[in-house]
Amino acid sequence: MLDPSSSEEESDGIVEEESKEVMAPQAGSRISPSRTSESSGGLAPSSSRSSARPTSPSPSAASEQEKEDLGKMQREEEDRKKKLQLYVFVMRCVAYPFNAKQPTDMARRQQKITKQQLQQTKDRFQAFLNGDTQIVADEAFINAVQSYYEVFLKSDRVAKMVQSGGFSANDCREVFKRHIEKRVRSLPEIDGLSKETVLSSWMAKFDTIYRGDEDPRKAQQRMTASAASELILSKDQLYEMFQNILGIKKFEHQLLYQACQLDNLDEQAAQIRRELDGRLQMADQIARGGKFPKFVSKEMEAMYIEELKASVNQLMANLESMPVSKGGEFKLQKLKRGHNTSIIDMGQEDENTLSKSDVVLSFTLEVVIMEVQGLKSLAPNRIVYCTMEVEGGEKLQTDQAEASKPTWGTQGDFTTTHPLPGVKVKLFTESTGVLALEDKELGRVVLHPTPNSPKTSELHKMALTKACPDHDLKIKLAIRMDKPQNMKHSGYLWAFGKNVWKRWKKRFFVLVQVSQYTFAMCSYREKKSEPQELLQLDGYTVDYTDPQPGLDGGRAFFNAVKEGDTVIYASDDEQDRILWVQAMYRATGQSHKPVPPTQVQKLNSKGGASAQMDAPISQFSGLKDADRAQKHGMDEFISANPCSFDHASLFEMVQRLTLDHRLNDTFCCLGWFSPGQVFVLDEYCARNGVRGCHRHLCYLRDLLERSDNGNMIDPTLLHYSFAFCASHVHGNRPDGLSTVKVDEKERFEEIKERLRVILENQIVHFRYCFPFGRPEGALKATLSLLERVLMKDIVTPVPQEEVKGVIRKCLEQAAQLNYTRITEYAKVEGKKREMYEHPVFCLASQVMDLTIQNAGRLVTPAKKLEETIRLAELVIEVLQQNQEHHAEAFAWWTDLMVEHAENFLALYGVDMDAALEIQSPESWDSFPLFQLLNDFLRNDYHLCNGKFHKHLQDLYAPLVVRYVDLMESSIAQSIQKGFDRESWEPVKSLTSNLPNVNLPNVNLQIPKVPNLPVPVAGLSVNLPQMPSFSTPSWMPAIYDSDNGSGTTEDLFWKLDALQTFIRDLHWPEEEFAKHLESRMQLMSSDMIENCVKRTRMAFESKLAKASRSTDFRISPSICTMYNVMVDAKDQSAKLCAMEMGQEKQYHTQIDELIEESVKDMIALLVAKFVVILESVLAKISRYDEGTLFSSFMSFTVKAASKYVDVPKPGMDVADGYVTFVRHSQDMLRDKVNEEVYIERLFDQWYTATMNLLGTWLTERMDQQLHVYQLKILIRIVKKKYRDFRLQGVLDSTLNSKMYDTVRNRLTLEEATASVREGGMQGISMKDSDEEDEDDD
Repeated sequence: MLDPSSSEEESDGIVEEESKEVMAPQAGSRISPSRTSESSGGLAPSSSRSSARPTSPSPSAASEQEKEDLGKMQREEEDRKKKLQLYVFVMRCVAYPFNAKQPTDMARRQQKITKQQLQQTKDRFQAFLNGDTQIVADEAFINAVQSYYEVFLKSDRVAKMVQSGGFSANDCREVFKRHIEKRVRSLPEIDGLSKETVLSSWMAKFDTIYRGDEDPRKAQQRMTASAASELILSKDQLYEMFQNILGIKKFEHQLLYQACQLDNLDEQAAQIRRELDGRLQMADQIARGGKFPKFVSKEMEAMYIEELKASVNQLMANLESMPVSKGGEFKLQKLKRGHNTSIIDMGQEDENTLSKSDVVLSFTLEVVIMEVQGLKSLAPNRIVYCTMEVEGGEKLQTDQAEASKPTWGTQGDFTTTHPLPGVKVKLFTESTGVLALEDKELGRVVLHPTPNSPKTSELHKMALTKACPDHDLKIKLAIRMDKPQNMKHSGYLWAFGKNVWKRWKKRFFVLVQVSQYTFAMCSYREKKSEPQELLQLDGYTVDYTDPQPGLDGGRAFFNAVKEGDTVIYASDDEQDRILWVQAMYRATGQSHKPVPPTQVQKLNSKGGASAQMDAPISQFSGLKDADRAQKHGMDEFISANPCSFDHASLFEMVQRLTLDHRLNDTFCCLGWFSPGQVFVLDEYCARNGVRGCHRHLCYLRDLLERSDNGNMIDPTLLHYSFAFCASHVHGNRPDGLSTVKVDEKERFEEIKERLRVILENQIVHFRYCFPFGRPEGALKATLSLLERVLMKDIVTPVPQEEVKGVIRKCLEQAAQLNYTRITEYAKVEGKKREMYEHPVFCLASQVMDLTIQNAGRLVTPAKKLEETIRLAELVIEVLQQNQEHHAEAFAWWTDLMVEHAENFLALYGVDMDAALEIQSPESWDSFPLFQLLNDFLRNDYHLCNGKFHKHLQDLYAPLVVRYVDLMESSIAQSIQKGFDRESWEPVKSLTSNLPNVNLPNVNLQIPKVPNLPVPVAGLSVNLPQMPSFSTPSWMPAIYDSDNGSGTTEDLFWKLDALQTFIRDLHWPEEEFAKHLESRMQLMSSDMIENCVKRTRMAFESKLAKASRSTDFRISPSICTMYNVMVDAKDQSAKLCAMEMGQEKQYHTQIDELIEESVKDMIALLVAKFVVILESVLAKISRYDEGTLFSSFMSFTVKAASKYVDVPKPGMDVADGYVTFVRHSQDMLRDKVNEEVYIERLFDQWYTATMNLLGTWLTERMDQQLHVYQLKILIRIVKKKYRDFRLQGVLDSTLNSKMYDTVRNRLTLEEATASVREGGMQGISMKDSDEEDEDDD
C-alpha cells in the first residue's frame, strides 16, 4: 500500500483527507504516537485537555487511555478494511455471475406493519365504530368489527408481533376474514342473497375501513413498485444494497468499480479463470503439504482433495457454458477441454486440441462512398456512379450523379469471414455510343481494412484506366469493420516460434476466443477465412521481454512461454505491445501479472512497495483509474489473491450483515432473504468454495440469535437449513460433499440442542409466539421441525411416543403459563375497574394502591364470584381462540390439545372451587357461572363430559336439586296464600293505573338466576323467602300477559321461569337431565291442577252470591276465571308435556281436568242466565188469561189512559232483559280470551233460554197470550235472535226446532191480537228497520 506521504503529491480535496484519515491507523507495527495523533485528528486534543485539569489521571492512566483508543481505532480500521475486501469479492460476483441467478419463484413478502401504522389502523376502526365515517353498515357487521377491534387489534400479542417485524396487512385481513366466516355462516338464509356475497361485501367494507382516506391508486402503485424491487434487482441496485449492508461509501465504490474494470466482461472472465487456477493450485498444495482440516474420519482427506477439484471443474464447466460476451449475437461453439493436467486424463489431449476449422470469425463491413475529386475530363452532364464489392460477396451500386457534382453518401453493408478482406470500389460513367453494351470504367481502388483501421472517411487515389484522361482522380470513402464478440484483439506483429511461425516475419494476428477456456493466436493472410497458423494459448504465460539480438523488425518485444516452447512477438510501438500483452494475459489465465517496463521504472523511482508490482493492468486508456485506486489505498483490495482468504469467515460476516439488513427493511421477511440477496450469496458460495453446511450452520445460528432477540423467524426456513445440515452431517451429500469436518459436526450438535430448546419454548408460548395463528402455518411448521430435530439421524424416524411426550410436556407448561397470564390480566383489569369506580380516584397513586390492597384483603363472596365469572369468560375465550387459530396446527396431536385444555381448566377449577366454598348456602348467584361454563363445554366435542365437565356437574348437581326443592315449596306456599287473598281482578286492570316503570337498560349476557325478570339485572332473588315474592307491577309490560289473576299469573310465570332456568342449564348428563325434566313437569301438573280446582270453586261461589234478576252483570272477575282456565290450558301444553316420543300423561290428565272444569263453569253460567230469564217470565206470568190480577191490570190501564199518557206495560221488563243480555255478551266477548269457550257458552246460552221460552209457551198452549205478554216475548225473542246471530252463533243453532215453535206461536198470537181493540201498536215478529232504529 502507498504511504500517505506518497499520495499527497497527487491527491486533492476531500478525497485526499479521507484517504489519510482512513489509512492512518493501518501503519501496523510502526505507528508513532505523534503520527497517530496527527492523522486521527481527535485524540491529541482530547489528551491535552485532560492533562490541563488539576484532577487529571496519572501519566500511566493517560497512556492506558491512549492505548485503548488506539486499539479501538485499529479494530475499526481492520473491520473497515475487511468490509472493503469483502465488497470487492461481492462486486465481482454481481458483475459476472456464472453460477446463480435471481430466483423468480420465491414467495412474495408483504409489507410489514409498524407501530405507527398499527395505531393508525386502530384509530380508523375506532372512527368507524364511533360513526365518524361515511361507511354504511348493518348491525351484524358493526358487531363483527367491534369484536375484531376489542379482541384482535387491541391485543398485547398483536403489538408484540408488530414489534417482532412479523405482522403484515395481509395478516390483519386474514384474521378478520376468519373472524367473520363463522358469524356469516350462522346467519339465517336470505332469499336472493348468498352468504358468499355477504362475505365479499364485508371484506370490501373492511378494506375501505383499513385503507381510510388514503388514495387506493397511490397504495397500488407503491405496492407494485415494492413488489417489483422484491422480485428482481439490477446490478446497480445490487451494488447499492451491498454498499448499505457493508457500509461502503459511494466514492469507494466508484474507485473500486473503475479499478476492477467491472464493466469489462473479458476482464471479469479472466479474473474468474485466474481464481479457479489458484484454487486448483491451493488444492495441490494442501495435498502435498498434508495440511488438511480435521475430519470425522481419516479417509475423508483424500476425498476432500477430490471434492475441491471437482467443485473447481464444475465451476469451469459453468463458465464454459456461458456465452463469450453477454448480449452478443455470435454464438461460440463449446469446446470440451481439460484445464489442469493433474486431474484430466492425458489421453484426451488430442480431443482438446484446436483445429483450424474450429476458429470461425464473422465480420460486418460498412462501406460509405462520399464523393469523387479530380473528375475534369467528362462533360458536366455526364452520368457517373460507383460500385462496391467485398471479394467473395455481392456487388452494390450507388445512385447516379452528374459528373459536375459526383457526391453520393451511399452506404453498403457486407458480411465476410475474412479478417483481411479485399474491398473494391470502381467508378463508372454511362456510355453514349449506340452500340455500347457496357458502361465505361474510369478508375478503381482496392483496400484491405482491419478492425483497427480508422473509421472516418479518407481520400484514396484511384488506379485509372485508359479510358480516363484525368491523372489525379481521388475518391473519398469510409470503411467501418466491426470486431466480432469472439475476437479479443488484432493487428500486425512480428512472430517467431519453435513449432509455429518458424520464420521471423510480420503477419496479421487475431486473438480468438473459441470458448470461455480456449483462446488461440491465429495468423491470417489476405482474403482467407481460415487461419494460416494458430497457437492454442493453454498453459502459456505472457510477459514483456527485452529486444532479441538477431531479430530485425519490430520495436517492442514480448513472449509467450510454455514448458518446452517459447514464441517471441514484436510490435511496432509500445502502446500496441501493452494492449497485446493485456489481451493475452486475460486469455492465458496466468497468475503472474505482467507489468510494463515503463511502469516498473516509475514505481521504482518513487520507492513503491513490491505489492504495487502486482497491480492489475487496466486498458491503456484507463491506467489513470488504477493510479487513483493506488493513491486512495484501494490497490491492495483489488490485487489481493482471493485464494489466500478464509472465505468461510468472510461469508459468515456478509451473511450476518445481510440478514440484519433484511430484517430491518420494510418487508415482513421472517428471515427469508430477498431474491437479489439469495443470488449474491449463492454466487459467492459457489465462486469461492464456501461449504454448504458451513453456510447453513451460520445461517441457523444467526436466525436463532435474532429469534432470541425478539424477531419473528419462519420455522420453515429453520427446517430447510437444519435438514440440509443434518443430511450433510449424516453423510447424505445434499450438495455433493462427502466429507464432514469435526467442527461442522460439533457446531451442528450444538445448534441442534439450541434449536430444540427454542422450539420447545415456542410451543410452550404458542399463543404468544404465534398469536391468532399468525404467521400462517408457522406453528404447524414448528411442530414438524421439532419432530425432525428429535430424530437421531435422517433415516430412522423418532418414535411417536417420544415426540408425543415432548409435546405433552410443553403443553402442560403452556397451560400453566396461559392461566398465569390471564389471571394476571384479570387482576390488572379488576384493579383498573376498581380505580375508576373508587370515589377517591383523583387522589395520589400511592393512596389508591393502599386502598386497592385493603379492598383485596376484604374481598366479599359476591366480589369473588364476580371475579371468578370474569375469569371464566377469559378462560373460554382462550380455549376458543386455541380451537379457532391453533387446532389445525395440532391436528396430529388432538388428544394432547384436549389434555392441554383439561389441564388449563383444572387450574381454573382450583380458583373456582375456592370461590364457591365461600358463597352463602342461601345464595344462588353462582348458577350463571355453571351456565357459562356448561354452554361452552357441552358444545365442544372433546371437552364435553370430560374431567373438568364432570367435576362441574358433581359440584352443581346438589345445588340444582336443593334449588328445585325450595322453589317447589315456595310456589306451593304462594299459591295457598294467593288464592286465600285473591280478588280475581285481572292483572291488566290492576296495573293500568300504575305509573310507568323505567327499567334499567342493562345488556345481560348471563342472566341472573333464577331466569325470572330477564331484562332486569339488578333484581336480587332470595329463594328461601320465595313465598313472599309476587309478580312485579311491570311484568305485564314485559310479558304479553293475559287477563289472568295476580295469583295465577304469578304461578304460571314462576313455573315457566323455573322450567326455563332448568332447561337453560342444558344439563349434560342425560339421566339427571331427564329426572329434572320429569320432576318439573310433574310439579307443574300438580300446581296447575291445584290452580284449576281452586278457580272452579271460586267461580261457583261467585255465581251463587250473584243477583237472580236482570240487574245481574257479568263482572270482570268471572271473565278472569275463564281466562285462568285458558292460561292453564296453554301453560299445561308447554309445562306438562313429555317429550322424546313418550306418552304425554301429565298433559293428558291436566287437560281433561281443565276441560271438565270449563264445561262445569259454562254450565253454571248458563244456569244463571236461565234463572234470570225465569225471573222475567215469572213477572209476565201475572198477565195469564183467567187470573184476577190480569183483569184488574187491564181495567186500570184502560181507565188511566183516557186522562194521562201511560207507558206501555211490560216494555221496561223486556228492555231490562235485552240490556242484560247485550251487556253480558259484550263483557264476555271483550274479556274472555278464548273464542272456543265464548262460542260454546253462547250456543248453550241461546239453546237453554230458547228451550225455556218454548216450555213456557207450551204450558200456555190452551190459553191466549195477553197483549202485553205477547209484546214482551216478541221483543225478547227478536232481540235475542238478532244479538246471538251478531255474536257468531251458527244458523243451525239459531233456527232450531224450538225457535221455529216459539216463532210460529208468537206469529199466530200476533195475528189474533191485531184484530182486537188497540192492536199491537207497531210491535211485530216481522223484521222492521224502523223498529231497529227505535231499539237502538
